[in-house]
Amino acid sequence: MPVASSNQPENSGMGLTRPGIAIVAPGGYAPDGEALARAVDGLRERGHLVRNYYQPDDRYQRFGGTDQARLAQLHDAAGDPDIEIVIALRGGYGTSRLLGEIDFDLLARSGKLFVGHSDITALQMGLLARTGMPSFSGPMICDDFTRPDRSEYTMRQFRDCIAGPRHNIDWEAAGNPELEVEGTLWGGNLTMLAHLVGTPYMPRIDGGILFLEDINEHPYRIERMLLQLLHGGILERQQALVLGDFGTVRMSDYDNGYGFDAMLSWLRQRLPLPVVTGLPFGHVRDKATLAIGADAVLVTGEGRARLDMRNYPALPARFRNSLLARGDG
Repeated sequence: MPVASSNQPENSGMGLTRPGIAIVAPGGYAPDGEALARAVDGLRERGHLVRNYYQPDDRYQRFGGTDQARLAQLHDAAGDPDIEIVIALRGGYGTSRLLGEIDFDLLARSGKLFVGHSDITALQMGLLARTGMPSFSGPMICDDFTRPDRSEYTMRQFRDCIAGPRHNIDWEAAGNPELEVEGTLWGGNLTMLAHLVGTPYMPRIDGGILFLEDINEHPYRIERMLLQLLHGGILERQQALVLGDFGTVRMSDYDNGYGFDAMLSWLRQRLPLPVVTGLPFGHVRDKATLAIGADAVLVTGEGRARLDMRNYPALPARFRNSLLARGDG
């Protein structure tokens, strides 16, 4: 059962004009309980029903509960008739433990919008591979909703994307090849994608647009994982590779000039597809929301890039107008 996680009582779904939100923790636990409570209260104050299936007192080791408890959170949220959006509490690690037990058909039949990034990529790829169900790479409760300096860009992107049924992202893209390609949009966290190669949870997408991000990985590790996708026959089947934010790493004298730019230059000479950089997505404050499984068109040129998404499941029409009219989600 969900818990309130704040002093404000759980609201019911009766009479609300904004979509119901369920919070689940398939990975890590919330490091700051007070910040989580403020985030939950803030969502309720903006008119959302919020059901928090994560129970802070039941966290286990580095996880948001035992494996069975975290699995139950996902299944219970999928079965909740008052919920339209299921948002991950945070990433970290833990979703991989659940893959063999997740009822992907149940999640797909629910018609709910599953949102998150990082470790949650494993769940999203499993959904796409096993059922063809789209989901959303976007914000998580920690720390996109809990942070005191919440990003207006992140909230606007999230609101506009889930309102659908079309969404676009435009960004500066100096130094990128000029191209116009169309295909299925998919991807997420690079570590998780590499981890899924050779498993039944890795989608087979032909002619797709693959987007990737990661954090705290040295350039040689990024290169190694991309080579794994190359040697696994995945990159050659894509129209383009789009890189988001990869954070910063501590370089040493031993690297001898081998940094991210050097790695990227080497890869661009060897990969069988164009590589576009600068996508505003990843472990950053200002992040776009991307509809995994959407039909997409990527156009670059004159120092800009634009990614248009369409034909993906979005919120029911009764919620779209209220989201667009009343500000952030």
